Amino acid sequence: MSNLNTLTSTLREAGMRITPQRVAICELLAASQEHPTAMMIYEELKPRFPSLSLATVYNTLDTLVGLGVVNVLGHAGDDKVHYDADTEPHVNLACISCSRIIDIPSEHVTHLDSEITAASGYKLLGARVLYYGLCPDCQKKKAKSTRL
Repeated sequence: MSNLNTLTSTLREAGMRITPQRVAICELLAASQEHPTAMMIYEELKPRFPSLSLATVYNTLDTLVGLGVVNVLGHAGDDKVHYDADTEPHVNLACISCSRIIDIPSEHVTHLDSEITAASGYKLLGARVLYYGLCPDCQKKKAKSTRL
């Protein structure tokens, strides 16, 4: 997982000023297990930083993604782009009903990275394994609603 120092030093190396707003964006990403969207980050930080703009959030995220320290997961049934600061090999599970995304560690993903590198000669910079389905809570809700 990308930690706060990795995220902020990556921004500095990219030539971005390390403002309190950008540090807060990096802190939120490094600590989050929720795979936030840009709007979620903006709404959480706006009360602390009234001058924060949505453009700053997007620009910061774009830079972090472009430099490989944050992954873009795409939408989870909600048509919103989610971000993940955990760049270590793992599986993401997205619920298409509530849009919750969770991480599942898998040694198979790590082995797959090694296999792909050996077979292709590529230097892998990252990967995404994203499965879609219904989480246990949404399965229960669906089962209840079909019984009524």
